[in-house]
Parts: sequence; structure tokens; C-alpha cells
Amino acid sequence: MATMVPSVLWPRACWTLLVCCLLTPGVQGQEFLLRVEPQNPVLSAGGSLFVNCSTDCPSSEKIALETSLSKELVASGMGWAAFNLSNVTGNSRILCSVYCNGSQITGSSNITVYRLPERVELAPLPPWQQVGQNFTLRCQVEGGSPRTSLTVVLLRWEEELSRQPAVEEPAEVTATVLASRDDHGAPFSCRTELDMQPQGLGLFVNTSAPRQLRTFVLPVTPPRLVAPRFLEVETSWPVDCTLDGLFPASEAQVYLALGDQMLNATVMNHGDTLTATATATARADQEGAREIVCNVTLGGERREARENLTVFSFLGPTVNLSEPTAPEGSTVTVSCMAGARVQVTLDGVPAAAPGQPAQLQLNATESDDRRSFFCSATLEVDGEFLHRNSSVQLRVLYGPKIDRATCPQHLKWKDKTTHVLQCQARGNPYPELRCLKEGSSREVPVGIPFFVNVTHNGTYQCQASSSRGKYTLVVVMDIEAGSSHFVPVFVAVLLTLGVVTIVLALMYVFREHKRSGSYHVREESTYLPLTSMQPTQAMGEEPSRAE
Repeated sequence: MATMVPSVLWPRACWTLLVCCLLTPGVQGQEFLLRVEPQNPVLSAGGSLFVNCSTDCPSSEKIALETSLSKELVASGMGWAAFNLSNVTGNSRILCSVYCNGSQITGSSNITVYRLPERVELAPLPPWQQVGQNFTLRCQVEGGSPRTSLTVVLLRWEEELSRQPAVEEPAEVTATVLASRDDHGAPFSCRTELDMQPQGLGLFVNTSAPRQLRTFVLPVTPPRLVAPRFLEVETSWPVDCTLDGLFPASEAQVYLALGDQMLNATVMNHGDTLTATATATARADQEGAREIVCNVTLGGERREARENLTVFSFLGPTVNLSEPTAPEGSTVTVSCMAGARVQVTLDGVPAAAPGQPAQLQLNATESDDRRSFFCSATLEVDGEFLHRNSSVQLRVLYGPKIDRATCPQHLKWKDKTTHVLQCQARGNPYPELRCLKEGSSREVPVGIPFFVNVTHNGTYQCQASSSRGKYTLVVVMDIEAGSSHFVPVFVAVLLTLGVVTIVLALMYVFREHKRSGSYHVREESTYLPLTSMQPTQAMGEEPSRAE
């Protein structure tokens, strides 16, 4: 700590402040001064200040300092005294006094204390601000002096929106701002400026924590919701919800639901368009009239669309046979049923009422094997008629049988010829057919060509067999021997050859006579002159008679 020295010993260059003093008459009319240094100082609140009081009176007494502040005498001497003022928290006036030649002289100085604001805070902004509407910035300032040097500035980024003095305590400074899309995500703040530059101290700045603004645009039109009119229990269908013209689309919240069942939506945005897609799956407990709901929320506001949906259950139709595989002659019951409110029709015969089964009975015959029974079901849902079909096939156990119409019981074939034994067996299960010669184990093939000879003569047992039994049909084969037919055939061949030879000989004779120019007929036959054209006939001469 530096020791204060009498002011009379300081160079005049050290005097930087004005001196305020009271004049008092001195010896032989001389006036003496009491100086207080520093004069009108400015210091930060809570700081300390060295004060020097000095006089040029040669016969002065002890100098005193009068102040409400905490003071301490640091040093003193003839005509001067130095004091330390600590914890200076407010503006104050200090007074130095001394008696000179029985008279009191005084000097004073005004202490100005400056302090930075204790709180500079921008009031919270709206969570969301609609584009095109005004909002208010509010900056609250507590403390800070001197107020005449304190200014409050409202900022967007570093752009000044308003500059106003801080007047009251606490001070509140406001500004009205028109929200735009560009303001989305922008930081707003307020700043205090304590200008102590005229006092040679500088500009003291204090800035609040920034607050970010979020702006939005939400159209008044509801979303476009695309959903099915009806949905079957345990089935799924896509649901789409689209909204155009919202900003920022990426921050919108979408809620899709089927009744009270929230759907897991996939949300995509492109520009100012938002699309949410989900898959709705109907549960059994949701059967009846329901709603598909699409809710888009942005900026605390909501746009909603709803579509009616009917959840239905369409069971069946189910076609049942009392015996899927029935023996021939047995009674079979065919029934068709479906869920409630479903009208069924079995082979053209409708049920008595919706929800009731349709039935028919039959005595199973061979012709019913592999017969199909068809059932159609119709359900009305929200004015639409839905149709479903089902069928079942009946198997009838019959046979074995051999068709007599396709299996002649008496066959007459010629020896050494090829024939086919056309016999067919039928039945369910399909039977095996074998034809064995009586009295031997000789078997002839059935249904394929084979070479017949006289050894095939005889009676055959054609037997069809299956797990249901056997059926036998007797077939007689009569094979005619081929030797008795050889002579007639040979004679016929010889006669044919003779006729051919005579015809060829006549043709030869005729050709030779034609070359000689005349023809002769046997004397036994009637005379018939035949002429042949000579070259002279072409010249107009009469033809010659043949002799």
C-alpha cells in the first residue's frame, strides 16, 4: 500500500481533478485552501478509495475527514492527512476540515459508485409462434447504476431490434416483433450497456442468456386421410395421411389410430408436405363401427381428419360331409355354415335365414363318387355385398364291377390275327382286372393288342378285385382255323393273272396292226371296212378300200 504524501509536495501535473474548497481569511488577509483528492471519483461498488486532504495553512491543526463510510487514517503530517475508505457501496459525499488560525476551513468531494446490473434476463418466448403474427420481447434488468448511463438493447442474433434507457428499478424494456419463417431457430437476447467512457472507465456490457424462437405455419385445412371403408378381423390394410403447406414439416407430430388402437406410423416429409403411412390390423374385439383418426400437431395446434370404418368378421363358408368317404348305398349329409349375418347357399339351395346352416341329404351311389358340393356365402357390410365360396368332394366306395357293354362275353376271332380284349373294370378303390383261362393258369392281356392263335380257344374267367370284393365275368373265345381258306384264295389269284395276260396280248396285237395302216377282222365276224387315212386323202383323193 502506497503512503500518501502531502499534496503540497506533489507536482502540479499530478493534479487531475478540480479542487473544491472554502475560503477563510488568513493572516494579513491571506486566504488558505483545503484540498480533497481525488475530486469527484468514480469507482466500482464495494471498492476502496484513498483520500488525501491537504492545506497550505502553515499553522493548521489536525485534519479531520467526515463520512458515513468506513474509514481508516493511513498517514498524516503537517498540513495533510491520508485516509482509506473501504467497501464503498453507494454514492457518498466526503468532507475534510481543519482549523487554521482559529478558523475552520473545509473541502469536499462527491464519490460516484457504478455497478453492473445484477440480473439481465430475457423473458421466456412462446414455445411456438405462428408466422405472420406479432410477439413481444421483454427484457428485465435489476440493479445497475448510474441509471443515466445504462441502456438496454434487444437483439435477434446480433441485429439490434430496440435500444432504450433503463429507467425504473427494476427496469423492463419491451419490443414488438413480427414473426417470420426466418425467425425459426433464431436466438433472441437482451444486452445492457453501462457507458462510463466520459469518466474514463469504458463501456461495460452484460448480456442475457439467449432464447430460441420456434415459428410455424399450419394450414386451416384438415389432412387428407385415405383408409378402407371396411376391414375384416385379422386382416391388414394400409392407411395414408397427408397434409400440405405446413412449416417446419419435420417437427410436426402425427397420431394415427384405429379406434383406441394407436398405429405405428412411418412419417416422411418433403418440403412443406408431410405424409404418414401405417398398417391397420383389425382385432376381434374391434368388430363393428369404428373410426380411423389422423391427427397432425404443430406449434401447439392440431388438425384432424376422421374416416368411418367397419370391422367385420366373415367366417366360412365351411362345407362338411357326414362321411367324406361313404360306402355305396349309405346316407350322406352335406352341410354348409358361416358366421353370424352370413347367408349361405348349398348347391343352389339357400339357408332358411342369415346365420343359419344349409343342408342336404343323399343316398350315395356310384355316380356320386368325386361329386363336388359348392357353397356360396354372402355378407352385407356397410352397403356392400361380399361373397365367398367353398366346396368339398365326396368319395363313394363301390364296386368292383366290369362293364358288360364294353366287355363282350362271346368273341369270334380268326387264327393268327391280332386283337384287343376290350374289358374295363371300375370301382373305388380301383380294382385289378385279370382274365384267366379255365382249367389253366393262362392269362390273356386286357386292353392291349396280342397275337391270337387256336390255342386261345376256350372259356375265360375275367375277374375284377379290390379291397371291397371280387366280380367275375365269363368270356368265351372262339378261334377259327385259317387252312380251309387257302385253295379258293389260290384259284382267285390264278384267274386274276390269266385275265391280266389276255388283256395285255390284245393290246399288243392292236398296236401292231395300227402301224401297218389297216386292220383285218376274222372271216367269222361281220365284214366291217376299217380305213386308215392316207397322205393323198389330204389332197382330195378318195381313200382306197381295204381288202
